Order: sequence, then structure tokens, then C-alpha cells
Amino acid sequence: MQDRFTVGILAANNFNVLPRVTGLFSKRGFNIHSIAANVIDNSDLSNITIVASGDMQVKEQVVKQLYKLIDVKEVTMLS
Repeated sequence: MQDRFTVGILAANNFNVLPRVTGLFSKRGFNIHSIAANVIDNSDLSNITIVASGDMQVKEQVVKQLYKLIDVKEVTMLS
């Protein structure tokens, strides 16, 4: 069953980070329902929130793959 889930990502505010994160989803055929990104004040970090759909296996794979991206500092599954 395809359930929606929300992923919070803390990443370095570098050039081309957002396309790399969204590319990870598209390469694996995962659908993004919503995405929001903003720069954290007085920091070189960005907060990216993505709403996607998939089962528990998809959720686990997304988290593991996001951590492999060099600019990603933290990944959190939000309720």
C-alpha cells in the first residue's frame, strides 16, 4: 500500500544540492507530492521538506540513499 510520508532533510546550502536530492527520487521512480526548501538563518545549511509516497521499504531506501549524498547532514522522518 502506498502511504504518504514526510522527510525532513538538513543539507549544506551549496550549489546543486536540491537537484541532487530530487534526482535521487526521480531516478528510483519515487513520486514527490510536495517540496519546500529554505535557508536556515545565520547558517550555511538549508532545510528541505519533501512529501512523497511509498511503503515501508521505500521509506527506508529513501533515508539510506539520502545519507549517501555528500551535502546531506541529517535526515528525519516526520509524522
